[in-house]
Amino acid sequence: MKISIIGAGAMGGSTVEGLIKGHTFKNEDITVSDPSQAVVEKFDKLGVCVTTDNKLAADSADIVCVVVKPWLVERVLKDIKPELNPQKQILIVIAAGVSSASIQEWLGENCPPLFLAIPNIAIAEMASMTFIVPVNASEKETQTVVGIFDEMGDTLITDEQHLAAGTTLASCGIAYAMRYIRAAAEGGVELGFKADDAKKIVMQTMKGAVELLEASGLHPEAAIDLVTTPGGVTIKGLNEMEHAGFTSAVIRGLKAGLK
Repeated sequence: MKISIIGAGAMGGSTVEGLIKGHTFKNEDITVSDPSQAVVEKFDKLGVCVTTDNKLAADSADIVCVVVKPWLVERVLKDIKPELNPQKQILIVIAAGVSSASIQEWLGENCPPLFLAIPNIAIAEMASMTFIVPVNASEKETQTVVGIFDEMGDTLITDEQHLAAGTTLASCGIAYAMRYIRAAAEGGVELGFKADDAKKIVMQTMKGAVELLEASGLHPEAAIDLVTTPGGVTIKGLNEMEHAGFTSAVIRGLKAGLK
């Protein structure tokens, strides 16, 4: 099985890095197509096939993955349309806000079984949260695509209606999590730690929180109750954050991502 990634910018490049680290594809079965010579040279050194010709990349793959900016999707798809084979290929489009109806309109009868997918950049470290919307795809094809992304993190099959919500919660959400890490690390410096030590402390603390929740299955609030004691410093700190609108700010930020 061969896969081509058309567009290797931040998201596409991260996807390629995840594929290289995984075991689903051999490096020589991965093709990267990008107009940037620097990008092509980078992935050539990693042992994958590279090209600047999107048509060539599309023609040689069992799975064609288009990962470009939303406003470029139509142009790229119409360019590779003659090379697509609905009987032999699967098409994955990773681009926020591009509808399956538009894609099917642009490709017409040349539209292969289609999947809309939204990972986040942690896919490069095999830790993405990826949302997948199957469109005119069989159960076997869906299992194939889910299996690819499952190896690079976790996946959730959803409907197209909820894809934008998934984008703001997980794709944008990784930036929100990083903003908390930055804020807490800056607070750590004010508390007297060196910047690198503060960042290390906060990152390990975040990792520990996630692993505790995964292991216990507890709701976050129930886990918080295990940490807080009456009149203790933890509840005082939490209440100060709430007085400043912490929960409300997070929810408002997530909702703003839908606008």
